[in-house]
Parts: sequence; structure tokens; C-alpha cells
Amino acid sequence: MSKMKKSPWIMHYDGASCNGCDIEVLACLTPLYDVERFGVINTGNPKHADILLITGGINTQCESVVKQIYSQMAEPKVVVAVGICACNGGVFKDCYNIKGGVDTTIPVDVYVPGCAARPESIIDGVVKAVDILEEKYENMKKKGGKAH
Repeated sequence: MSKMKKSPWIMHYDGASCNGCDIEVLACLTPLYDVERFGVINTGNPKHADILLITGGINTQCESVVKQIYSQMAEPKVVVAVGICACNGGVFKDCYNIKGGVDTTIPVDVYVPGCAARPESIIDGVVKAVDILEEKYENMKKKGGKAH
């Protein structure tokens, strides 16, 4: 399988979280963990993003935002649910306004459990996401589709 010609870009979105996982996502960008050594670049624009990292569960307020961000991303794209709340709603899943994990709203490719998810686990999830992105990219090329 040939490698993509560019570095995958990641966008992080904080759903209904306690911010524990968000701090760990930020730790991944520090020189100690340095997720960028795998060729990924952090962006704030969904139109530039290949990988969407979401922390926290999905509630009634953020559901439409998550759908909008996802729809603005070009194909191929990969979604990573970071933390147990993003995976299934976590300790908040029985709250009145929590719909559950990210997969209640958009498709998820990689689940990174933990409360809070550790930087090493997040990086492992990102590396898996890069592999999945590569696979989706190759499948699009085989089908004659346009990958950005």
C-alpha cells in the first residue's frame, strides 16, 4: 500500500466533557509526548481536517455542532472518540440531556477508553486513525473517487 502524499491533520472538538480528556489531548501536543512525530498536524478548521478527535459525550446542545463539523470534513475522514464519555456517555450517560457516546451522532472509527484517557492511549488511537485513513484513501482511489 502506498503512503499518502501529505500529513494528516487533526481537529479536536470538546463535546459535553469534564475537560479531563481535553487536557490529556493537549498533553499529546507537548514535547514530552509529541504526537506530531507521527506526521499529524493540529488544525482548527474542519475543512482542513482528516481526523476528528472528540472528547466528552454528546448532549442535545452539541449534537448539531458535531454533525456540522463532520459534514464539513472532506472524504476520506476518520473519527476518534477519546475517553469513556465519548465512547458511551461514561458516568454522565444517565443524565437527562446526554444522548450517549459520539456514535449516537456520527460514525466512529477508533475508540480510546479511559477516564481520563492517557496521552499514550490517545496517541495509540491517533496512529490507528492514520492507518484507517490510509486504508480509506486507498479504497477511494481504487473506486475512482477523489480524495483531497
